[in-house]
Order: sequence, then structure tokens, then C-alpha cells
Amino acid sequence: MNAITPRNSFIERTARDRARALLDEGSVREILGPFDRLVSPWLPLQGIPTQSDDGVVLARGRIDGQPAVVAAIESAYQGGSMGEVGGAKIAGALERALADHERGIPTRPVILFETGGVRLQEANLGLAVIAEIQAGILALRPRVPVVGVVSGMVGCFGGMSLAAALCSTLIVTRQARLGMNGPEVIEQEAGIEELDSSDRKLIWSLIGGEQRREAGFVDALVADDAGAIAAAVRAAFAAGVTGTYRSAAVDLYRARLAAIDPAAPPTPEQLRGLWGEESVS
Repeated sequence: MNAITPRNSFIERTARDRARALLDEGSVREILGPFDRLVSPWLPLQGIPTQSDDGVVLARGRIDGQPAVVAAIESAYQGGSMGEVGGAKIAGALERALADHERGIPTRPVILFETGGVRLQEANLGLAVIAEIQAGILALRPRVPVVGVVSGMVGCFGGMSLAAALCSTLIVTRQARLGMNGPEVIEQEAGIEELDSSDRKLIWSLIGGEQRREAGFVDALVADDAGAIAAAVRAAFAAGVTGTYRSAAVDLYRARLAAIDPAAPPTPEQLRGLWGEESVS
């Protein structure tokens, strides 16, 4: 009888275990962890329980022997929403990585996105810190690839989807979702006639990991396997800085949008053909 190979799901891990899975064994050191008690000062004012790491895990260590930092968002706390403290932890980690490079320490940055976007209870404070995260990515990527991973099941939405789009390399699983607005928000604001958020087949055909890869919005589609995702992250760093980024291809995307007739928008399958074969370089 053939032995059953144990499943090594990345999605089913906590943020802390996801970060550990990407760093070289024995090199992991968590910073600003739960015992530092960095909690949101705003949530208790609204009767909302805090979490002692504010839903963001920072781990220093090595990837293929090189210094690295992984920022992992915990979707189980407040849907992975970005508040002032958790967002500042990510922004600070990116700033520290930049300072490392300026001192000749080639630190490799990885962000594990699992977030609905800004934490509504912290409003502008959350938006401001997301802008700091985006600025940190832009400052780092001429020096070192900034690698983002969206695995599932929450996905990556809101301002953090823009941060993901700024990454040098973006890796997703088939279960991932990536978009500016989540399906539930679209249904709430525009009605079920616009989008039925319970139609899982439709949702994944629009913003799922496979569709995003085929339409050219992400760089790698991998299985929900910790080893496969770790290998994809290592391959992204091994490729080095390319100097080519989707976020800089403004003219290309303007032309693509201008070619779409809003009265007869392309199907998801047609969009793959229209956009998937063009290069952003």
C-alpha cells in the first residue's frame, strides 16, 4: 500500500508559523513579539479586545544564509486589518532593512499579506501607516527584491493590495484573492446585482490567484505547500533586482484600460488572453 504524504499546508499555519517556514532552520528570532505588549491604544476605547502583537509577526533570520526579515499578518485577528501599531511594525521593519543595506548588510525583506486592508476603527491612522509601508517597499526595491506572498484564505485587499502590487515579486496560491475592494464590500455598496459575494466560482474567476497570474498581475502561482512557497521566495531573491516593475508601467495599463468597452467588458477568460501575454517591461 502506498503511504499517504502528509499535507504541508501554508494557508493553515498561523502567521508566526508561516514566517518560520520561510527562514533558514535555527535562524529565527522574533522581534517586537507578544511579550513586548505592543497593542492598539484605540481598540479598547471602542470595547474591542486587543492582541499583544497587534496581529503582525516580525521575524529576523536568514534565507539561504543571507540576513532576512519576514513580516507576517495574522488574518485570525481583526481580519488581518492594518492599524497604527501593526502597520508601524511592518513599516519599521522595512526601514530597518533599508538601514541594513546602507551599512552593507544585504537584508532580504518578505511580507506575508493576509489582510482586508485598513482597520476601520483606526481609520486615517491605518491609512497613514499603509502609506509608510508602500514608501518602504519603494525605497528598498532598487537595492533588493521585496517579495510578497498572498496565500489565503482572507486574501489581500484595500490599501494593502496596492502595497502588494508594489512588491518586486508577488507570489500567490490558487486559493488567494487579490483586489482593491473585497467582494463583500462591493455587494454591500453596489448591490447583489453588481456582484454576488456568495458565488465562489465567480469570485475566484475574477480575483483568484490563478486568474491574477494569468492576467499578469502576479509573478508566480504555487501550490498551498510551505516548501513550495519557501522555494518560490528563494528563487525570487536568487533572480536579483530586475528594475522592471508593474507599478511603473503606467502607459501600458492606461492603454489596456482605454481598449476596454465598459458596455461590453471582457470575460475573465478573455482578459487572460488580452493582458496575460503582454510584458510590463
